[in-house]
Amino acid sequence: MPSGDAIHGEYDIMVFGGGSAGCTAAIQAARAGKRTALVEKNGILGGTTIVASVNFPGLFHAWGKQVIRGIGWEIIERTAELGGAELPDFSVVPQRHWMHQITVNRFIYSAVLDRLCLEAGVSLRLHEMPAAVLKGEGGTYVALVGKSGLKWYKTNKLIDATGDADVTGLMGYARKKGEQLQPGTLINDIGGYDISAIDTDMLNREYEEALRSGEISRNRHGLYNDLKSGRINMHIQDIDGSESETRTLAEVKARRHLLDTVTMLRRVPGCEKIEVRHFASECGIRETWRIDGEAEVDEQSYVSGYVWPDAVCYSFYPIDLHHHSGFHIEQKMIAPGIVPTLPYRALIPKGSDDLLVAGRCVSGDRMANSAFRVQASCMATGQAAGMAAAIAVDRNCSVRAVPITQLREELERFGAIVPKDAGNR
Repeated sequence: MPSGDAIHGEYDIMVFGGGSAGCTAAIQAARAGKRTALVEKNGILGGTTIVASVNFPGLFHAWGKQVIRGIGWEIIERTAELGGAELPDFSVVPQRHWMHQITVNRFIYSAVLDRLCLEAGVSLRLHEMPAAVLKGEGGTYVALVGKSGLKWYKTNKLIDATGDADVTGLMGYARKKGEQLQPGTLINDIGGYDISAIDTDMLNREYEEALRSGEISRNRHGLYNDLKSGRINMHIQDIDGSESETRTLAEVKARRHLLDTVTMLRRVPGCEKIEVRHFASECGIRETWRIDGEAEVDEQSYVSGYVWPDAVCYSFYPIDLHHHSGFHIEQKMIAPGIVPTLPYRALIPKGSDDLLVAGRCVSGDRMANSAFRVQASCMATGQAAGMAAAIAVDRNCSVRAVPITQLREELERFGAIVPKDAGNR
């Protein structure tokens, strides 16, 4: 246990991970008056939206009405006000669910996150990661490792919004991971070619020969479709983003796939000058660890729209499991009028008194997780975790003892939408 002289600072709440869930959690905790730190390994906030270029958050609306609002929606509105997003007509139910995703300008979006965090009083700790967590008298001690080495901080409550349940693992709580994981994607934009000059038969011959020789890996949609869309689509199989070593392999594999594909395309007339004009700095990871929570959202409870007795937010996205061994996507659409809910207990690792979890790794089975892992749902769970942690600090109680009625009332006071008929189907 670090001595008093070794403690570099003290917070009421420490949030780990500056993505969709972590930013909303930190802003909510700080707005509730708590000394809040937001720890992020990168030098920029936004998580997958920014560093993996998945810059199309959703879904905030279902069946013509808004189901997720609060801090997450405030981020979208502020981005739009600054010219960083255009909002569709949400009163019209789209033919396909993804049509209500909102494309955001990455720079403006990240700058809005900076501004909202600082306005709320959040202490931003970029370029740092948790290295150890120890429970001690009067609080929990966290070792952060950064450019100046390892430093200890004291906190009352913690929120794990790392996406991979990293802090959950450091604290020894149980986690779950499938034997096979969903593939990853490296988002990119390509240009410099003349699609009208491309002979599709020659393109297909070059592609098939490169596949046979092992020069490239199979492409998700076919290269001509990719050239029309201006993006090399991919499913990078057999990757695990849960640890630094395996995440390194994932990143290298994704970049190699992109480079090999572009190199092969340069042999095709019309593509001689093809180039990668943008690529994400990180490979988008769909699935790693999930916590073993006080409650687990399973596929049936999700798609049926079951309203949990301790429901704290809605989630709206179809089951969307990308198969690990190919390009098949198992989708199960949500029936008209149904809006799934997520329970507070799914944010609590079993037996936890001081740790809450928000975002992609909250407690659920693989099928439900493939749906509620999207950004708007992560924002909603982040706000719920931030508010619950603040209440637990005020009441000096376990996160498991936070009164659900109070939590729901406070979330609504801060603009969130909370399921009204908790406990009923």
